[in-house]
Amino acid sequence: MKLYSIKLLTIVCEAPAQKNITDILEKNNASGYTFYEVGGNGSKGIRGQGLQNEKNIKLEVILQEEKLSRILEEIARTLFSDYAIITYVSDVGVIRIEKFH
Repeated sequence: MKLYSIKLLTIVCEAPAQKNITDILEKNNASGYTFYEVGGNGSKGIRGQGLQNEKNIKLEVILQEEKLSRILEEIARTLFSDYAIITYVSDVGVIRIEKFH
């Protein structure tokens, strides 16, 4: 079975940033995302234990590389100064490449 190479963008952010991020994804035609409520410990201390606006969200979206640059640039330019956000990109293989155009 053939696997097609594509990118997985993972974003971990504080919950209040979720709407801004999903707006950026949808504006760039990357509407097939999944998000989870997550907790953890990092430079801001333990997160995800208290109030809703202290929770973290993890978003994952599989997309073509040409969309990736625009999305990362806009997230960095518009949100990094106001929200705690971690982004990382992985190479993944998919069977049904037509789902990610």
